[in-house]
Amino acid sequence: MAIQVGGKKPYNEINITPFVDVVLVLLIIFILMTTAAVQGIKVDLPSASSAQTLDVQKSRVIAVSNDGTVSIDAIPVSMAELEAQLRASIATTPDLAVILRGDRAVQYDRVMQVLDICSKVGVPSLGMASTRPPGGGA
Repeated sequence: MAIQVGGKKPYNEINITPFVDVVLVLLIIFILMTTAAVQGIKVDLPSASSAQTLDVQKSRVIAVSNDGTVSIDAIPVSMAELEAQLRASIATTPDLAVILRGDRAVQYDRVMQVLDICSKVGVPSLGMASTRPPGGGA
């Protein structure tokens, strides 16, 4: 069915250019927001030759920076707060996975304290983040 506007030639097509512009802007915003949410605390990870990938859908990320600061999901916490938050997370999500990101320059003692807390609260799945070495496997 053709529509005639003000005595001009009838048209029967809808201009979708504004719709496409809006969709592309929303896509760009979505991409920027998801990458900003994933970044977390910058940690210089050690490399591993055979690293496996964990599913991060039901996980919490614990980062230990080079100055010894411990963060859970990019929020700095004390060891007592870390234990409380892990207990609460396990209570709500029994199959919780914890990903530990330890800086290569951090003291081994600090990482052991975090591992001890994870063991004490009963974390069912624990993975340690690493980077692949240059020229490493796929």
